[in-house]
Amino acid sequence: MLQLLILPIALLIDYVFGEPKRFHPLVAYGAFVDRIEALLNRGAEKKSKGAIAWIVAVLPIVTLVWLLDSLIGGWWLSLLFGWLAIGWVSLSEHGSQVEQALKAGNIEEAREKLGRLVSRDTSQLTPNEISKASIESVLENGSDAIFAPLFWLAVGGAPAVVAYRLCNTLDAMWGYRNQRYEEFGKFSARVDDLLNIIPARLTAITYGLAGNFKGAIQAWRAQFGQWYSPNAGVVMAAGAGALGVRLGGDAVYHGKSKSRPTLGNGQEPEVSDLSQALKLVERSVYIWAIIALLIGAVGFL
Repeated sequence: MLQLLILPIALLIDYVFGEPKRFHPLVAYGAFVDRIEALLNRGAEKKSKGAIAWIVAVLPIVTLVWLLDSLIGGWWLSLLFGWLAIGWVSLSEHGSQVEQALKAGNIEEAREKLGRLVSRDTSQLTPNEISKASIESVLENGSDAIFAPLFWLAVGGAPAVVAYRLCNTLDAMWGYRNQRYEEFGKFSARVDDLLNIIPARLTAITYGLAGNFKGAIQAWRAQFGQWYSPNAGVVMAAGAGALGVRLGGDAVYHGKSKSRPTLGNGQEPEVSDLSQALKLVERSVYIWAIIALLIGAVGFL
């Protein structure tokens, strides 16, 4: 139960301080992962090499954290790694930057800011399309960068939240369905899918509680299986239903148009809907914090 009390404290630290300003461990980890990929992602048997790369990139670090947690750990270690794993303020700031640029009528700046959130081509997007792409990213990353880390922090403390964050980072770097990563990144993508099965569905329920619950559940049931990602589809369908907007549709990735299904049951998003999506995630964070406090306090007493 003590782990649950750590959740709202980690969120509070992230709210006050945000991410580390000068050095974030994930930056160094990204450079480390790039070296592994450059060494192994070549020749034949790329699926096997991708699995080996995952083992090299994840298991030694998680084992070290587990040893630290076993020998000298305590609540402070879970709190430290929980804070480092959570991206609530960072996601909010990036989304708000796009929103502010749109409200100021600076479309080029909005496209540039959006490019930091998504991998698609943003150069030709209209203001409403920028808003829709931003909403999709905010909803999906709300699960990946906030609620999934909180879930694994509650389940297994420092080792579990570190394992999740490393696996999710590998999926973000290697999980693309293109010529370079299709085979090499498959193992990392499947592990990330497994780790997000429960957190994604808890996130979807929370989006419903924080918005239009009926609309969220209806969209989730009707549309989640249509999306190419089993977890992102759940999160985005429920989020779209909670907001009363329609997401998805064709988009350009790496120079190629990708056909995507429609999620949600409302109208196409407008610029103002981005603000509502940010508020939906914020309310969802408060719901998790309150529930963790209540359950943790009862158990502690």
